[in-house]
Amino acid sequence: MTPAINAAKHAKVPFNIHEYAHDPKAPSYGEEAAVKLGLPLERVFKTLVVSLDGKELAVAVVPVSGMLDMKHCAAALGGKKCDMAERKDAERSTGYVLGGISPLGQKKRLRTVIDESAQGFWPRSTSPVGVAMPTIGWISPTICCATTASIAACCAATAVRRIDASRIS
Repeated sequence: MTPAINAAKHAKVPFNIHEYAHDPKAPSYGEEAAVKLGLPLERVFKTLVVSLDGKELAVAVVPVSGMLDMKHCAAALGGKKCDMAERKDAERSTGYVLGGISPLGQKKRLRTVIDESAQGFWPRSTSPVGVAMPTIGWISPTICCATTASIAACCAATAVRRIDASRIS
């Protein structure tokens, strides 16, 4: 069991476990998960750790098909500026390795914002990915309660990227 699965069980967040064989050479953890699980990119979410105003780490959960809008993310978290956190800081704070960070079960619970596009998929399964395996797919807004997350527009205009599935084995 991963800390995310244990936290989901403890918080009574309905979830499914999706497993696949991770390829360490995959160019994108999220795209790899989407392709291998047969899910559209906009329904698979990645968990990003940001540095807010250079003082605090926080988490943004955005679709794999999109990019985090730093200004919107900072505003959603009540700050002025955010940047991607340093790898070592993200790993030390969450207890996860980069590529496997989850909004659930973090060593130090970070403030979290989930992109508003996730609401379009509730109550259907979505998968916040910060992958490897297993990937946890959560089903309902109870994830917000379990993470004390807020919902906000924090993704840059999401033009869904087309990917070449042959790049991912």
